[in-house]
Amino acid sequence: MSELIAFIGVGNMGLPMAENLKKSGKKIKVFDVSKKSIDIAREKKLDVVDNFNELITKEVSTVITMLPEGKHSKEVFLGENGIINKVSKDCLLIDCSTIDIQTSKEIGKKATENGIKMIDAPVSGGVMGAQKATLNIMVGGTKEAFDLALPLLKIMGKNIFHAGELGSGNGAKICNNMSLGITMIAASESLMLAKRLNIDIKKVHEIMKNASGNSWPISVYPPLPDLIEGTPSNNNYRPGFSAGMMNKDLKLAYECAKSVSADTPLGKAALEIYEKSCKDGNDDKDFSAISKVIGGDAWDYPIAVSYTHLTLPTKA
Repeated sequence: MSELIAFIGVGNMGLPMAENLKKSGKKIKVFDVSKKSIDIAREKKLDVVDNFNELITKEVSTVITMLPEGKHSKEVFLGENGIINKVSKDCLLIDCSTIDIQTSKEIGKKATENGIKMIDAPVSGGVMGAQKATLNIMVGGTKEAFDLALPLLKIMGKNIFHAGELGSGNGAKICNNMSLGITMIAASESLMLAKRLNIDIKKVHEIMKNASGNSWPISVYPPLPDLIEGTPSNNNYRPGFSAGMMNKDLKLAYECAKSVSADTPLGKAALEIYEKSCKDGNDDKDFSAISKVIGGDAWDYPIAVSYTHLTLPTKA
């Protein structure tokens, strides 16, 4: 079988991932249900297929998906005209979507029953990471499937981790993003406090980067503008990773925690804060815009809502 990659889902993250595969010399065809995404993909000179059924054939050697939610992955893989029913047994399936573990395992089980190798491989690093091919990729699946996928994963990412069996990639990603949501709020609160104390924000940021209060939101992806170039906060919070997507991932973490009786009060508090922000219309802003929600009138920004009314939980 000649190598042909079918890439489904070329939105903010999927598009640069597909571009990097093309730049590496891979033969790739792309599809998305969004006309806007397809139009942008055409502008980027990607080989666009307008019909899903024409894309997924026995000729495809690898299918990569980057979809918003578990229900989308389930339909694309397990639907009547789904991927698993249409590809050959030699095809490798790579689902880069961040979805619930149960759905991930359900899809993987069906693929295995059909003799098809599959991994779940959600990514972390945002649009910048996708563009620069520096994504962290967390993989669940057999060692054999992981080894087969590794050359392609290395084109799209920098740090590739085999977390365990199918579903483990999404489990690791959910844990990571719960921590990320919490630390973005913590970074925002710390900088807001410095502002109200009339301490120079840039100096506090530099101190935190080099002290024990450092974190990824402080050192790489700060929630305030004019601290690090190229971040969403310097571009009116145009999303690299939207608040709506963070809210989705925090919900996944909360549901996972409930399913195994894990107590995650900070995770639940972060979910309440992001949920409130999204309900107030900020879901399409970058998740670092939570600084506006937390900072209130400390910041001279166009959006600022209070979260002081929230009752923080003591139990997950």
